[in-house]
Amino acid sequence: MSSQYDIHAAKEAPAPGLIREWDFLETADSDTLRQIARARELTRQYFDSDYADIEKRTAILKELLGGMGENVAIDTPFHCDYGKNIFLGNDVVINMNCTFVDNKPIRIGDRVLIASNVQIYTSSHPVLPQERLVPDWKKECRTTFFRTYARPVVIEDRVWIGGGSILLPGVTIGENSVIGAGSVVNRSIPPNCVAVGNPCRVIRQFGSDCLEG
Repeated sequence: MSSQYDIHAAKEAPAPGLIREWDFLETADSDTLRQIARARELTRQYFDSDYADIEKRTAILKELLGGMGENVAIDTPFHCDYGKNIFLGNDVVINMNCTFVDNKPIRIGDRVLIASNVQIYTSSHPVLPQERLVPDWKKECRTTFFRTYARPVVIEDRVWIGGGSILLPGVTIGENSVIGAGSVVNRSIPPNCVAVGNPCRVIRQFGSDCLEG
């Protein structure tokens, strides 16, 4: 994979449950709203485009995404917040009705399969209401009445994400691994395994002998 699509460019995720002050971000400032409006328009154009017009659809994706390798197929509808924080490697398939909430980078490696209805979230909110809600908030502040934090998500090479799976902020899916359909991934998954469930846990590991050929 070229450095443009380097999945290791994302910082190591902090320990689960530990929210650092610099993880918080503003989601209602004018620049952010412009970026979201741009992404909404481009995803609308992509949805409305002729499925057979590969040249036009590829041009829209290159404008929408932060980086994209060769032989990338994204079915519609496709939903994202910014687009520019999504980086795809070579030979990537993203099936219909996937949602990528990319407040922080989502980096996807080479030869990755993502089934329908997969949701990837880089953002979340504190659990305790006194931490989640902004005290003495007023509409005139022109900010959100709640606090949002975000962490990058990484999907390494040759991963298969099963249909309806949900990936939560800060997780990494190790190379060659499979996430079973309907799983909720709240912790990173190691390479060379099958993981399923809510919460997602490893149920099978495979060695180098299974990767030959």
